[in-house]
Amino acid sequence: MNLEELKKLRQEKFLAHKKKKREYYLKKKETEVRKIYDYDTELNSDNFALKIKEIIKAQKNYLDNRKDIIITKMNDYKEKKKEYYELNKEKRLEYDKEYREKRKEELKQYRREYYKKIKEIKSLKE
Repeated sequence: MNLEELKKLRQEKFLAHKKKKREYYLKKKETEVRKIYDYDTELNSDNFALKIKEIIKAQKNYLDNRKDIIITKMNDYKEKKKEYYELNKEKRLEYDKEYREKRKEELKQYRREYYKKIKEIKSLKE
């Protein structure tokens, strides 16, 4: 097989896959039952507060049910982040050192302007 035949075959397979995927989603969409909302009745001034309360209650129940899972995921993330920073501490410090030396003058200029702005703001407040 030469390159042109491979490209053509790849294109045909890609298009067949795309067509199959589209048919799957269209079929799923047809079988899906959609709830039709009447916004005039559901969100009028009488029902609006009740709907908001229902939504808040549903969200609170959802969070309460998942609270333990959420907390464990947050703690796992904190641990992973801490381990990552401990593992790469030397690399990060080396990079910071190189960056500071490389951008030394730019940083000095930036700091001068920054402190000038702070002094101006303080003098305006007084």
